[in-house]
Amino acid sequence: MSIHGAIPNLQYRDPKAAIKWLETAFGFETRLVVPHGEGDDEIIVHAQITCGKAMVMISTAGVGMGNDSGDGKKIMTHPDETGGASTMGIFLVVDDPDAHFARAQKAGADIVKPLTEQPYGGKDYAARDCEGHLWSFGTYDPWAG
Repeated sequence: MSIHGAIPNLQYRDPKAAIKWLETAFGFETRLVVPHGEGDDEIIVHAQITCGKAMVMISTAGVGMGNDSGDGKKIMTHPDETGGASTMGIFLVVDDPDAHFARAQKAGADIVKPLTEQPYGGKDYAARDCEGHLWSFGTYDPWAG
């Protein structure tokens, strides 16, 4: 068995606004958006945003993968349902953490860990996005050896 990559899936109450925010604050680009419905009833069933080789999937909270397990049990939750606590975070490797940090700050990201040189190598910071999901960005790349 071989796994060829990992693509996190995050759910947002307002995925359209979140995608725009993620583009502005963290430098993502929209690759694909699959809407369903119209007007006020429109939801995002599946969206793909990319930055370099990294991809994150986005959907409307309560839809698709995180809706339920087939027996009515909820299997994903949104940060606003946990008092802001995250059950996971995403770490993305960036070339210039100083510039990335400045961009995120300018866009109003909630910086939860300032830009820090790590004793094991690399420089990183952590921030919450517009709906409270936890993101970290830094230079430490365990694949680089």
